[in-house]
Amino acid sequence: MNRRIGSLFRHGLLAAAIVALPLSGCSSAGMSAFGSNKLAVAEISNIETYTAEGALTEARAHFRNDNFGYSAAFYKRAVELAPTKAEGYVGLSASYDRLGRFDLSDRVYASLYQMTGGTAQYYNNVGYSYLLRGSLSEALKSFRKAQKLEPDNLVVANNIQILQRAAADSRA
Repeated sequence: MNRRIGSLFRHGLLAAAIVALPLSGCSSAGMSAFGSNKLAVAEISNIETYTAEGALTEARAHFRNDNFGYSAAFYKRAVELAPTKAEGYVGLSASYDRLGRFDLSDRVYASLYQMTGGTAQYYNNVGYSYLLRGSLSEALKSFRKAQKLEPDNLVVANNIQILQRAAADSRA
């Protein structure tokens, strides 16, 4: 990932623009809330006691607070209990992305696509995933698909603009 994009992440600008949906926030510490293993999903001892809605509530709160290991665990529980509710998949894939577990997020995105099809939100989130991976051209392709579906979507327009500026800055 180039320095410009990294700088945008640290300052929260890119995250705010890209994920202005319920999935906002940017980790500046570089560690998960449960230790230094950034790639780990948290193990929660009483997770089986949560309902789908309770797990979603916890997952949202942990995601907002950059606790992506915990948000992944709670979103996973929500998906297990409510497998037809797209919000769980959206949050789970975003949590996996933020943990750098793109192998897992790709599988969740595939399931989400089967469930909802290629919505603007789907392509926007996939674009963000590619952005985190440093695949700027793939990110732009996904953002353009989102823009085609929702031409007036300001979040998508901002993502494209930020991505283009970052790419231009990296060439300068």
